[in-house]
Amino acid sequence: MREPANTAGTDLQMEEDTTMAVNKQHREFYQVDMLTGWESPPGYPPGIQQKILSGTLDTKNKKGGHTRLLRFLPGAYSTEPFIHDYWEEVFVLYGDLIVGNDANGKGGTPFYQNTYCVRPPGVAHGPFRSENGCLLLESHYYDPA
Repeated sequence: MREPANTAGTDLQMEEDTTMAVNKQHREFYQVDMLTGWESPPGYPPGIQQKILSGTLDTKNKKGGHTRLLRFLPGAYSTEPFIHDYWEEVFVLYGDLIVGNDANGKGGTPFYQNTYCVRPPGVAHGPFRSENGCLLLESHYYDPA
């Protein structure tokens, strides 16, 4: 538990705790540039892009976590299920996310705005597609225990 370092003035400031399992830079509300800084994650097809908002997910050393936006451009799809060794939480901000399509991008079950899922490590999920495009808010993290 972190203790207040200084409560003078109007801001409550906390001492930095470097022993935390997930370390992210403290940033108050700021405008996210939605036009630049998008990249296709390794192993993803074109048309599926991420923008890391905070943190670092270190898959080599199996620690840390990040929060990202993941967008599917209209018609984008993956062809294989995903399996990874970290926790994942996904919230559909807008658009259509279709889960369980075939290798040709056909079929699947659609999910829409305000849909949420959480999955533990080792769970197969996907493939995914979007007909009209979608934007997801995702958190990926290793269990700090």
